[in-house]
Amino acid sequence: MNQVQVFANSRFVFWMAFACAVTTLVTFAIAIMTPPLSGPFCKAGCFQYPYLDIASRFPRDYYWMFPAMISNLFFVALMVGLHYRAEACRRVFSMFALIISSMSALVLIGDYFVQVSVIQPSVLAKESDGVSLLTQFNPHGLFIALEELGYLLMSLAMASIAFALSKASLLERVVRWIFIGQAVLAIVLLVTIAGFMGHAREYVFEVAIISVAWLALIAGAGMLSVVLRRDIPRKAERIQQRQ
Repeated sequence: MNQVQVFANSRFVFWMAFACAVTTLVTFAIAIMTPPLSGPFCKAGCFQYPYLDIASRFPRDYYWMFPAMISNLFFVALMVGLHYRAEACRRVFSMFALIISSMSALVLIGDYFVQVSVIQPSVLAKESDGVSLLTQFNPHGLFIALEELGYLLMSLAMASIAFALSKASLLERVVRWIFIGQAVLAIVLLVTIAGFMGHAREYVFEVAIISVAWLALIAGAGMLSVVLRRDIPRKAERIQQRQ
């Protein structure tokens, strides 16, 4: 890329990193304030199978899914920018991260879109077929399984992009360790929870992997936005010197 393209890419990656950190933080905050109404963490007013009396929980229990879908798009865009920012010898890692992040976004956005566009209309229309399997209130339903898969893929994407980041600055080195560390922690949690709880784990691992992935993404994308913001004036100065 020429210097103008590098400058434009730096601005793009900065805004994607910043937007990804902010939207993930908003999603996490809303999700924390959304009480679990089924499964092992539910304390009162819990919904039971077949989960056909959940109409009153819309849209309150679905708010967090909207910024989550947007956050996933920003995550993919961030991977695109970081791929073009990476050194040529490291782009195999960034390309793998880009592909895996796209898979993650497809799984998660599809999962959330089904919840807001299919479940509520089906419940209101008394069309109960498939609702029990698909609804987020089923602690071992398809929604939970797809979230586990989606965030495991996101964790893998972050670990892969870590190897494409530069070691030039302290913040980027910290981000590398955050992204690698969260992947290791995700694997440990999966093995531990699955080993001790088996099929009875319900959404325990889902909560764990989401927390790890979101916290790592908030911290990592936030730090990257600082690094990338510093890059913009330097890139602009180089362009002016060449003109």
